[in-house]
Amino acid sequence: MNVIPAVDLRGGRCVQLVGGSYDREMVSLDDPVAVAKRWADEGFTMLHVVDLDAATGRGSNAETVERIIETLGTPVQVGGGIRTAEQVQKLLEIGAARVVVGTRAIEDRQWLQQISAANPGRVVVAMDVRDKSVVTHGWQQSRENDITAEIIALSDIPIAGLLVTAVHREGQMRGPDVSLIREVAKLSSSPIQASGGIRSVADLHDLQEAGASSAIVGMALYTGALSAAELNEVFIA
Repeated sequence: MNVIPAVDLRGGRCVQLVGGSYDREMVSLDDPVAVAKRWADEGFTMLHVVDLDAATGRGSNAETVERIIETLGTPVQVGGGIRTAEQVQKLLEIGAARVVVGTRAIEDRQWLQQISAANPGRVVVAMDVRDKSVVTHGWQQSRENDITAEIIALSDIPIAGLLVTAVHREGQMRGPDVSLIREVAKLSSSPIQASGGIRSVADLHDLQEAGASSAIVGMALYTGALSAAELNEVFIA
């Protein structure tokens, strides 16, 4: 399993939110580029950078995203408010290893098919889940279909991976939703990235056993509950 640090951007800062709520910001660091460089220097082989402002229509951290990509030699996957083919191409052209698409990918399968076919192995679909319901538009709207139906609808699209975030566990460090990841892994043939609630090495082992190939870790790293040193021993290749 590959452990991938989350670098979430809000108002030019690196933050960590609890439960997908903008009112519950628990971590706020002024220099996201320095944060990203720290994770790269500590041996992580991929970073997950998300523009929370773009995802929710509150603004953009595009310049910060670009500086992170340009500064690091470490591969970066980028998400947050990516809803046009032009945005996908620009991010790939400036050096993003992969792009993560959520809202439009779920609402417009034809668009997802087109960008995935044009960029094989470089498009990851983000599926944010709150109590089995898929949520979009920066966790602000719920879909009528549950996650099972949404995953089945993706089955014939050549995506590079599926990022499943248990929003109801996000930032709370009370353990991941292992049963959710196990269910998703049974339904999907794509590599699964798990996110939400991870607090320990044991949680990572549980997710790996459930079928996840990668895990996005945020709060546990920023609070020191998990360290790069202990993760390097087991997970980071």
